[in-house]
Amino acid sequence: MTDLAAQVTAALERGILPSVIARGGAVRVAAVGGGVVTLEVTGSPGAVYPLAARIEAVIRAAVPGITAVRLAAPGTGPAGPGTGPTGPGTGPAALGAGPAAPGTVPAAPRTRPAGPAPEGGEDLAEPTHEGGEDLADAARRIIDAEVNPAIAAHRGRVTVTGASQGWLRIRLDGGCQGCSLAEVTIRQGIEPLLRARLPAITGLIDVTDHEAGTDPFFSPEKR
Repeated sequence: MTDLAAQVTAALERGILPSVIARGGAVRVAAVGGGVVTLEVTGSPGAVYPLAARIEAVIRAAVPGITAVRLAAPGTGPAGPGTGPTGPGTGPAALGAGPAAPGTVPAAPRTRPAGPAPEGGEDLAEPTHEGGEDLADAARRIIDAEVNPAIAAHRGRVTVTGASQGWLRIRLDGGCQGCSLAEVTIRQGIEPLLRARLPAITGLIDVTDHEAGTDPFFSPEKR
């Protein structure tokens, strides 16, 4: 490992890896050259895409020799499809399906190319599923039938707020809003369930305002 790669790895371990691992993902340095670092991402895409801007900011602040950060799925390599640099105006690179790292959530097969996690705006057209449902409706049906009855004991509820480019936005209410185990519930429970049932899902984005939670089942102090 080069000195530059070692510096990037150290920066990831200090400021990024704990959050990524807790979300069900993994990331490692795949290549460094010309001021560009390529990170190989495995596990849950939803564990990494929402953190893409933070990852680049942490690395560039810690390692001045780095000018750009690329995200790549296993096997695509530094110049693989969809591994453009993250940064203003570009968004995170697309992840392809690949083998998951040990202990992470395996990626579900995709039915179309993945894209960067949307940050807002109108939902784009999503593929239809059984009975003509769109992606959001199909996810709502599964969540209402299998997830919400289970978390009702914790005074919680999950609501699907929309879907765009394969990314499903969810909001946690009641005892799940502000709960210290909310991220574990999403990345180790809800997300793998939905990706197994609905291969068109790229990942989940939690849009919950957890800071506003007034009655979490497990308080943040118990983390």
